[in-house]
Amino acid sequence: MVKTDTKTRADGAPAEIASPPRIGTVSKVVIGLALAFSVFSFGVGVGNGRIHIGNFAKSGQNGELPATLDYSTVNQVYDVLRHEYDGKLDNAKLVNGLKQGLAQAADDPYTEYFTAEKAKQFNDQLNGAGFSGIGAELGQDKDKNLIVVAPIAGTPAAQAGVKPQDVIAEIDGKDTTGLSIEDAVSKIRGKKGTVVELKLVRNRADVLDLKITRDDIKIPSVETKMLDETTGYMRITTFGMDTGSLAAQQAQSLLDQGTKKIVLDLRGNPGGSVDSSIEVASLWIPNGKLVMQEKRGNDVLKTYTAKGNAPFKGLPTVVLINAGSASASEIVSGALKDSGAASLLGEKSYGKGVVQAIEPLRDGGQLKVTVARWYRPDGQNIDKKGIEPDQKVTISDEDAQAGKDTQLEAAQAKLVAN
Repeated sequence: MVKTDTKTRADGAPAEIASPPRIGTVSKVVIGLALAFSVFSFGVGVGNGRIHIGNFAKSGQNGELPATLDYSTVNQVYDVLRHEYDGKLDNAKLVNGLKQGLAQAADDPYTEYFTAEKAKQFNDQLNGAGFSGIGAELGQDKDKNLIVVAPIAGTPAAQAGVKPQDVIAEIDGKDTTGLSIEDAVSKIRGKKGTVVELKLVRNRADVLDLKITRDDIKIPSVETKMLDETTGYMRITTFGMDTGSLAAQQAQSLLDQGTKKIVLDLRGNPGGSVDSSIEVASLWIPNGKLVMQEKRGNDVLKTYTAKGNAPFKGLPTVVLINAGSASASEIVSGALKDSGAASLLGEKSYGKGVVQAIEPLRDGGQLKVTVARWYRPDGQNIDKKGIEPDQKVTISDEDAQAGKDTQLEAAQAKLVAN
């Protein structure tokens, strides 16, 4: 069974059920985005998940439910459709519809059923495989509107001017009301060179019609450079399965180049693997110190602590966050802030504080199901609240169009001042 938190999430990240779930291998993902985020969010979609192996606790709040469901009326509906429906029915679609309905009945934006095809896409993205699309994470807001959680830097979505929290009202002229994230991702992804038309609503007022040409999306999860002789810069775009090891390698490279101060850029990062987020936080936080806890109700399911030699320990650090920073990104941001290892600059983060598990099904599908909430070292759960930066800095449309990154500039200035 795979565990995700998203984003995961991922994130993103980016899942389905089997009859009664089995105890066994669990992948945990914190992929993000605070309302309904599918791991397919890289295509417009990347997100909800990356994988962590652990033990999946089977206790829950629904022990009073019957061990098996009464399918008598379900069979009655099926019988009527089979004999009376004026049209052609597909057995596989009927069965998948039952599974999707069970998942949707949980009334949780992160609990989703994936068909075998969608499960493969999900897993490919967890493993860092490329795809063709526009490069944006999708979610839902509290009103069930389809929204952009974050465009990925350098992708067609970002280049076209798509922004976090944009509502996607139409895809290729079709209204998105009631459309699932999974179906929206399928409609937005497509062959390289083809065009998708999106009608966006920004700030509940401005309507934008965009034509975006799809491209192959393959983004390294960790990028680094020196901003000046002593200031290192690390950007993490998603928490993939290999992000922790890549970040550790790049951390040593920055230190070898003379880094004395760090900017960690988590803007637009929808989340991913729990394990990777712990490994990244451990670059700053000393071995054994608390990074986060998972709880179900008041019961602590698991406590995560830092591991390793914390190569960045004591280096002045600023973490950049925005509305597209979710799930695993929030785990790292919250842990670095609460431990005193870094200050946060930018805009309030997305606010996804729940964990999902991914259960493989016998037919190749998967169920992604919310199993816990995660808590910062200071005891806070940030779900639907996000994390406020220590210093709020926004990027205006004019600055963005001019290619001016006022948030990064402010982070550098803060490090110089300190």
